[in-house]
Amino acid sequence: MSQPSAPSASSAFDIPPPNLSQEHLLALLEEHYGKTGSLKQLVSERDQNMRLDEKDEATGKDRRYTVKIANKGEDKALLDLQIAALKHLQAVDPSLALPQILCSKTGDSLIQLSEADGGNWMRTVSYLDGVTFADCEKTKKLRHALGQTMGRLTRALQGFGHPAAHQPDFLWNLDNVDACRAFIPDIADEANRVMVARFFALYDIISKPLFARLPGAIIHHDANDLNLIVDEKRGTIGLIDFGDMVYSRRVNELAVTLAYALMESDDLISDGSDIVAAYCAECPLTDLEMAVLPMQMAMRLVMSVCISSHRAASYPDNAYLTISQKPAFDLLARLDRLNLRFVAAAWRKAAGKCATANGDKVLPWLKANQGSFAPIFARPLKREARILVSYAKGAEGLELLSDGNAHWAFIQQKMTETEATYAIGLYAEDRDCYRTDAFKSREGSGWRSTHLGFDVFIDVDTPIFAPLDGEVVSVVNNAEYQNYGPTVILKHQAGDTGSHFFTLYGHLSLATLDLLSPGQLVKAGDPIGYIGDASVNVGWAPHLHFQIILDLLGETGDFYGVGEPNRMDVWGDICPDPNLIVDFHPAAFETDATSVSDLKARRDHAIGPSLSLSYKQPLKIVGGKGQFLIDQTGREYLDLVNNICHVGHCHPHVVEALEKQARRLNTNTRYLHDTILDYAERLAATLPDPLSVVYLTCSGSEANELAMRMARTVSGNSDMICVNWGYHGNTAANVAVSPYKFDRNGGAGCPPNTQIAEMPDPYRGRFKGYGSDSGQAYAQDVGECIAAIQTKGHQGPAGFIAESMLGCGGQVVLPDGYLAHAYDQVRAAGGLCIADEVQIGFGRDGEHMWGFEYQKVTPDIVTMGKPIGNGHPMAAVVTTPEIARAFANGMEYFNSFGGNPVSCAVGMAVLDVIEQEGLQDNALKMGTYFQQGLKALADKYPLIGDVRGRGLYIGAELVEDRESLEPATEKAGRIINFMKKEAVLLSTDGPFDNVLKIKPPICIKAEHIDEVIEKLDRAFATL
Repeated sequence: MSQPSAPSASSAFDIPPPNLSQEHLLALLEEHYGKTGSLKQLVSERDQNMRLDEKDEATGKDRRYTVKIANKGEDKALLDLQIAALKHLQAVDPSLALPQILCSKTGDSLIQLSEADGGNWMRTVSYLDGVTFADCEKTKKLRHALGQTMGRLTRALQGFGHPAAHQPDFLWNLDNVDACRAFIPDIADEANRVMVARFFALYDIISKPLFARLPGAIIHHDANDLNLIVDEKRGTIGLIDFGDMVYSRRVNELAVTLAYALMESDDLISDGSDIVAAYCAECPLTDLEMAVLPMQMAMRLVMSVCISSHRAASYPDNAYLTISQKPAFDLLARLDRLNLRFVAAAWRKAAGKCATANGDKVLPWLKANQGSFAPIFARPLKREARILVSYAKGAEGLELLSDGNAHWAFIQQKMTETEATYAIGLYAEDRDCYRTDAFKSREGSGWRSTHLGFDVFIDVDTPIFAPLDGEVVSVVNNAEYQNYGPTVILKHQAGDTGSHFFTLYGHLSLATLDLLSPGQLVKAGDPIGYIGDASVNVGWAPHLHFQIILDLLGETGDFYGVGEPNRMDVWGDICPDPNLIVDFHPAAFETDATSVSDLKARRDHAIGPSLSLSYKQPLKIVGGKGQFLIDQTGREYLDLVNNICHVGHCHPHVVEALEKQARRLNTNTRYLHDTILDYAERLAATLPDPLSVVYLTCSGSEANELAMRMARTVSGNSDMICVNWGYHGNTAANVAVSPYKFDRNGGAGCPPNTQIAEMPDPYRGRFKGYGSDSGQAYAQDVGECIAAIQTKGHQGPAGFIAESMLGCGGQVVLPDGYLAHAYDQVRAAGGLCIADEVQIGFGRDGEHMWGFEYQKVTPDIVTMGKPIGNGHPMAAVVTTPEIARAFANGMEYFNSFGGNPVSCAVGMAVLDVIEQEGLQDNALKMGTYFQQGLKALADKYPLIGDVRGRGLYIGAELVEDRESLEPATEKAGRIINFMKKEAVLLSTDGPFDNVLKIKPPICIKAEHIDEVIEKLDRAFATL
């Protein structure tokens, strides 16, 4: 680039300032202003300035004015500009501490002296009392006052215009800093010349391309420490000397202010942040202005040293010209050590913005899409056991860091001890291992020691993959000791936001360098590298350093992997938590100090022993998401047994509905409220007529108990018929119709008012198959139960309660026609038919919303629970208007919590999700797919005697022999424990605990079913 020629030096700066005597000036003041008093010389570079002290006869105090005799070379238009600006500011923001214009006797703001008096222009303004900023201790409060004053000034000057302000060639106009490039050779010190040239080169990259897009304004342009007057009592700052006013880029006002205010600062970023924060609170800057602010500040200093060096070359006898450069060169040297883009980010943060201009778009996009990105590793690490590796002060193993292989051996030993397969290094951890010169803070003292990435310690040569589509920015071997070694940086688009960001992958193998090239496009899931060993990744144990970067800050091929601890508010915006992409549960990054054994001991002491735990080595569960439960290490377990969280653990729509209603109202059903009516009507609409009257309870047990109370009240009878091995709840009335409870350990046997119908098991029972002949044969036993009741002299049954598919009985699908024939007999005997849909309802069947529908019947009463609230304690009973009227015999039914607005909001949300996400259809498709996989395993392993189910209500019965059907109970238990180790939660059911029960949240996906089938295949192969 060609350099501009040196500008002309002819200006008011080159004409000696006026030098009128005090006696002469006093006479002129008397003549033109009627003022008298004493004068004191004030410092001025090109004008003659005097302070006039006039005694106020009324108060006895001095009134002070500044008398300004302009340089003979000063253009009158520029003086008019200053006067017009002060008048404008007085009108717009009169509380600003600025000089006020004193008009002459004739009302003039500006007076031209006679030729005999020199012909100069004279004006008088009020004098600002106080001390200069230069003479004050630079406190945080003072910096805030400075930023506030300059922000108010800039804001007040918006809309002010004056033709004389347009001086694009004015040497001191920061817009014209390029003109000073020609003065670089005049800088005496070679190191300083090189440094200034570097700043010009950086200016060409940072500021110049944005120049045309930066807003312009008339600015004061010279808020140096002698032009700032501090009122120490009020803590306010005033501003004088408007002689350098010019139309320029608006941001230059703050840039000039910072250049002078930070001259003696030993913490440029923090001290500058104080000023920027206060300034932007009054006059917010645009993103582009914030981007160039530190650069423009530096260029004001560059301009100053260039012009003074040029003048020193012209006036070699004026030693002051070079002596005064020292503070500016010193400050430039400190700025030269900093990354000015990082300074801009820090000052954006101080201004109340995200530290990066794209952060307000990229971060919400990443959060909205968290969990949807492709895995970086082929193995599902979230499903595997991990350990944490810390580099914090005092952490175990730090003494081995000088030998990457030794540290890796240490990590491997720890993984073996805990059966972990990988290790995690933490984001935002303040580490004690970065103590070489490469990690010294550019700000001076201290270290960059806080980790900006996420580490995964894993075997050498493990491939890594792109988590989302992108473009290769660089593939570089950063081979310096304790750097990254082979490093990949990708650029990604943040959806349709128009913004982009980057990801970095460090400590890779040399083979990575041949795999990619800059500009190459990659798709999510494409291989992008391999884990390197200690000889390649410059001394570290094998691991991936993964980092999200919103702004590369001008760096190429490399980027800061650690930042200053005191700047993490800024670094955290530039390099946000990588978990936005890797999507581990927060527990994965935490150390749980409480052992599982200690927790179990506490439970044994505090919780009743009748409450059982799953697994001999129980799990501590701290979170849930979708079809996963998450333990205290963040490990995700695929949940195949929790049919309560029907639409997925912690579904955001359900959680939001609960939170929203809980903040508004939660009360009982004694008051009118829309929510309970909306929900009852919507729930009833899913059922066949005449089922339309809803009672809301808090649990399936309550629902079943209420249903039996209805049956007894309406029928006038007391005996109930249930199905063998059925379970209907934990209350006394429910246990009385639950052979699963009363006929097992601790049970008292069948109560006198209960009749047990044979379990209609098409696989293991008397009648085989699912045909109507089998169904009718089993239903005959219901008739025998009725006869037994009548034999006792009772009129008939109160009711018949049965699950639409038998859960505790072993995930048994009823044979065709069973319920129809059973219901006909019960109704003929005066009883009511209750369908217990607590487990199978709400679309789990896949083909139907309610399980009883596949039996082609309509019950008299339907009970529902578990999935109704996705884990929230609620349940319901739905019956016909006729039964509801008969039940209303004068005895009120009231439930303190059933039907509360929060529960109803939750119930509505569950129905929303089932409908909007097509989960009933998903249950059908995934259930079919699951059974296909299980049947394929059954073809391979004779141990699997039967695979049965509907939708996502599935059982696989294990038998030692397919002819004798000897239950394989012990092997079923081994399968369950094998799958637990593989992070899949299963359980057993059935009279012999030999049926693998599969009832996952109905949002499960095919990929997870594939995983289960693959792991079951390995499990069965071990038996």
